[in-house]
Amino acid sequence: MSPYDLRLSPEDRPGGPTHRSKPKSSKKSGKAPASTRRAKPRKAKKTKRAAARGGIGRTIGRMAYWTAVLGVWGLIAVMGVVGYFAMTLPPPEELAVPDRPANVMVVAADGTVLGNRGETGGEAVRLFELPPYLPQAVMAIEDRRFYSHFGVDPIGLARAAVTNFTAGGVVQGGSTLTQQLAKNLFLKPERTIRRKVQEVLLALWLEHKFSKDQILEMYLNRVYLGAGATGVEAAARTYYGKSAREVTVSEAATIAGLLKAPSRYAPTSNPDLAEQRAQTVLSAMVEAGYLTDDEAKLALISPAEVKPRTPGESAGYVADWIWEQVPSFIGELRGDVVVDTTIDMRMQEAAEAALVKVIDEHGKEKGVSEGALVAMDTSGAVRAIIGGRNYTKSQFNRAVKAKRQSGSSFKTFVYAAAIEAGLSPDTLRTDGPISFGNWSPGNYNGKYRGPITLTEALKDSINTVAVRLTSEVGVDKVIDVAHRMGIRSDIPENMSIALGTSDVTPLELVGAYVPLASGGYGAVPYVIRRIRTADGKVLYERNGDGPGQVLSSETVGAMNYMLKQTVENGTGRRAGFDAWPAAGKTGTSQEYKNAWFIGYTAYLVTGVWLGNDDGKPTKRVTGGNLPATVWHDFMADAHEGLAMADLPGEYIPGTGTQYAVDETLPWLQGNPGPQGPTYDPSRPVQAQAPQQGGGGGLFGQNGFFKKLFGG
Repeated sequence: MSPYDLRLSPEDRPGGPTHRSKPKSSKKSGKAPASTRRAKPRKAKKTKRAAARGGIGRTIGRMAYWTAVLGVWGLIAVMGVVGYFAMTLPPPEELAVPDRPANVMVVAADGTVLGNRGETGGEAVRLFELPPYLPQAVMAIEDRRFYSHFGVDPIGLARAAVTNFTAGGVVQGGSTLTQQLAKNLFLKPERTIRRKVQEVLLALWLEHKFSKDQILEMYLNRVYLGAGATGVEAAARTYYGKSAREVTVSEAATIAGLLKAPSRYAPTSNPDLAEQRAQTVLSAMVEAGYLTDDEAKLALISPAEVKPRTPGESAGYVADWIWEQVPSFIGELRGDVVVDTTIDMRMQEAAEAALVKVIDEHGKEKGVSEGALVAMDTSGAVRAIIGGRNYTKSQFNRAVKAKRQSGSSFKTFVYAAAIEAGLSPDTLRTDGPISFGNWSPGNYNGKYRGPITLTEALKDSINTVAVRLTSEVGVDKVIDVAHRMGIRSDIPENMSIALGTSDVTPLELVGAYVPLASGGYGAVPYVIRRIRTADGKVLYERNGDGPGQVLSSETVGAMNYMLKQTVENGTGRRAGFDAWPAAGKTGTSQEYKNAWFIGYTAYLVTGVWLGNDDGKPTKRVTGGNLPATVWHDFMADAHEGLAMADLPGEYIPGTGTQYAVDETLPWLQGNPGPQGPTYDPSRPVQAQAPQQGGGGGLFGQNGFFKKLFGG
C-alpha cells in the first residue's frame, strides 16, 4: 500500500472494522502482524449488555445532572423566599426581646401571697430557682435535644414529618422551644409560610444572641399555661396555690403537659385528662434519662391535686384593689413588683367566713344577695376587706366602690356635732312629730316617746331627735364633722342627711369611725405598706401619720359612752361579744335597701353592709339583725387571744347638761313644724310619759312608710 494512500482502514471507521482481511504472517513468530490479525468476533450477548449498561448510565447521569440543576434553582428559590421574608423583619441590630409585662404580687402581712395581677398572672422566676425536674419535664415532652441543636432541630423535623405522614394528619410538631419562644415574642398566631420562615430566622437570632439557659428561662416565664396564667410561676400558683419553686415532680409534669393544649389539659376543668397527660410526660422524662423508673412510679402514685379554693376567693378583691392603686404610688410599671400589705390573713379568712355564712343561711329568706365588710385598726390600716359574696361570680368590690345610703349609721356625725356644740349624753330632746316644709320625718316604729336623753335617742336610733339636733347645730356643722372624721364623698346640704340619705362607701364610713376608737385621731385608710422590686429595692414605703386629732377627748368620751349603750342594750345588742367593751351604730336606709352595722373596740373598727346590687329592697333587714350578726361573728374571731381593753375617753353619767330650754331651739323660732313639749327642770326624765304623735310625709306616724310596713 502506498504511504500516501488516504483510504480509511477498518480501524479508522466509526464503530470499528466491519471485517478483517487475512493477516500476513510474521517472519519471526510465524504469526500474522497484529495490524492484520483477524480479531475474534465478540459475542452478541455481551454487546447488548454493554449497550444496556451504557443506556442506564446515561439515564442516571442525566438524572443527576437535572437533579443538581433543580437543586441549585430550588436553593436559589428558597434563599429568595427566605430573603424576601427576612426583609420584612427588623435588622438584627434593631431586634430586641420585648419586655415581659410587669406583674404585681400582692402579699399579706404574714407573707402569704394574696394574688398576682398583670397580664401574666405571676412573677418571673430565675431558672436556677426552679427544681430541675420542672424544666426537664418541659424539655422531655417538647424539645428533648434543646441543648444540642442550633435553634432548629432537623432530626425533630424529620421525625415529625414521618409521624404526620404515617398518621395522615398533623399529630406532632417539629418546632423547638427556641422557635416557640420566637413565635411568642415576635409573631402573630397565624399558619403561613411567611410566619414559619420568620420563626426559623428569629430562632437562629435568639440562639446567636442568648445562651441556652437564658432562652429556656425566657420560655418558662412567657409560655401560656391556661386559666389566665402566663409562665410556670403563674401556673403553679393558679393550680396549686404555691410557687413554681416548690412544685413536686407530678405537679411539674402536669404543668409541662399543659403546653400541648392549655384549656384541654387544665387540671381545674379536666382533671382526668390532665392526669393522663402528666403520665405521658413522666414516661418521656424516663426515656430522656431525667427520671429513673422508681422516681416516675413514685410520682404516679402521688398525682398532683388542685389546691381547694376558699369560698368566694375574697383575696381577689384585695389584689384587684392593689393593682389599681400601684401606679399612683410608683408611676408606670417597668418590671415585677411585690406589694406588702396590711392584710391580716387570719382576719381576712374570718371575715369571709362570717359574711358568707350569714348570706348562705339567711340571704334567700331575707332577700339579701350581697354584702361587704371592712376592718381596720386605729391607724387606718385595713386588716380585712371583703368586696362581695363570691369573687369568682362578681369581681366588683362593693367595699371600696359601691356608694350606698348610710341610713342611721350617719347619726354618729350628727351627735358628735351636737356634743361639740355643748350638749351632753344626758341632754334632753323631744321625740315627737316634727316637720320641715313638706317633710315630716318619723321613727322606725311610727311611735314617739317624748323627752328623752341623747343617749337613749342614739342607742335606740330615734329619727326625730337626730333631725332636731341637725336643725339645732346646723347642716353645715354636721357636714364639717363628717368630713373631718373621714367621710370623703360629697354630702348634700339638706336636713335629710340626719337620717343618712347621703351615699358613702363602706371603706370611708369605717374610716370615719376610727377617731372614736383612737382617742380622737383621724386616719386615712390604707392597705399598702411597701412596694419593692423583685430583687428587693424599695420603691415606696408608707410613713404618714394621718390628719392628726379631729375630735377632742371630751367628745370621744361622750360619743363612746352613748355608742356603747347601743351595743349593750340598744339596736346593736346582737353585736356584743364576750363582754368586750365595744361600741357601734346600726343603719337602715329607706325601704330596707341597705343594712349596716359599724362598730369598734380599742383595737379594731369594722363595718358590715348587706343588700342587693340592683337596689332591690330586702325583706325588712335592719342593721341590728343580719349585719350585727356578721359583725359579732367576725369580731369574736378577730379578738381571740387579745387582752381586753376599754374604749378611749371617759364620761360619767349625770355630769353633763341634762335639760335644755326649748325656746332656744331653731325649730321653735319660725319653723313650720309642730312644737314639742317644754321641759320642766324639776321633773326627772323617767317621770315624763312617752308622747304619741301623728305626722305625715314619709316617716310620720300616718306617713308613707308607716302605711307601707304596717307599723
